[in-house]
Amino acid sequence: MWATPSHGAERIRIPTFFRNHVKSNILPLIVADKAIPFLDHRFDGVCDLRRLAPADIDAQAVGDADALLVRTRTRCDARLLDGSKVEYLATATIGTDHFDIPYLDAKGIDWRNAPGCNAPAVAQYVWRALYELGFDPKTQTLGLVGKGNIGSVVAEWGRRLGCRVIVSDPPRQEQGLTDEDYLPLDRLMAEADAVTFHTPLTRPESGVDHPTFHLASEEALGKLRDGAILINAARGGVVDEAALRRLKGEKSLRVALDTWEGEPAISPESLQMADIATFHIAGYSRQGKERATYACLEGLERHFNIELPKSDLTGPYTPPARLDRETIIESYDIMADDAMMRAEPEAFERLRDTYHLREEII
Repeated sequence: MWATPSHGAERIRIPTFFRNHVKSNILPLIVADKAIPFLDHRFDGVCDLRRLAPADIDAQAVGDADALLVRTRTRCDARLLDGSKVEYLATATIGTDHFDIPYLDAKGIDWRNAPGCNAPAVAQYVWRALYELGFDPKTQTLGLVGKGNIGSVVAEWGRRLGCRVIVSDPPRQEQGLTDEDYLPLDRLMAEADAVTFHTPLTRPESGVDHPTFHLASEEALGKLRDGAILINAARGGVVDEAALRRLKGEKSLRVALDTWEGEPAISPESLQMADIATFHIAGYSRQGKERATYACLEGLERHFNIELPKSDLTGPYTPPARLDRETIIESYDIMADDAMMRAEPEAFERLRDTYHLREEII
């Protein structure tokens, strides 16, 4: 009953049964993005595994799949999943803007993401960029837009480094989770010496109360003080790049962009504008990738009532024992990644897929 794998993918057949899922010896099929690391050999004797490039994950490829494991490049909606057998869907990322969640919920597809998996790596990226761009945490103020799993770690590091951190996060405010240093976005943009974004990407048409598409609008960016630093390691559409380009020269802004509007296609003008330019790898640490894979496996275990080997994967984040300027700078050569990006901007996806995962600060 299994269809022939499409696109030349190798199908791994395991001649045993899948406990508590089916009564026959036909094993459920998992289709997984081949760039998700630390997956191989974890399903021996339990599932069939088909690894595919993101471009090859289409309706034909997933039609006979029971579970689907993806990253941000795979749009999971009716076009992909209508008529498929998929009942479990996981993304090895924190973001879910590539999920049509109302559709998934209506179809009864069990889905999950990996919230917070890469928070320490993003904090490492942000603080390395801040130091590279001349930020002094002992005398300057950091504005944090979004204080979820990632923003909380960025703020924690800021406090340890002696920095005043101010926060804008309307959803937290409405939930009664506001900080004493909470400010509306316009005031935060005006008061901060550096602003870093850590929100999901949500659009007005999605019906959410606080959409983040172009949250950093021309009006908001216009409130930045001369010489301020702006970092976007969230999602490309959170920042209006065209407006940022117009304002950068007027205010001598310093800019670090890891996420871009329209990626993997990058605007040459935006690339030239950025003082630090990287290819959506702020969260690409070995430990972060292990946490993301762990989350996917944990969801599979829960959904199908199975056990999978995962004790070798990195567990929850614990704060670094030592955290100072020298430790952060020595931990990550951000300008090497910038150089790779500028040398081959058209190779954005390849650079990302073949990135040598860095080590977090422990």
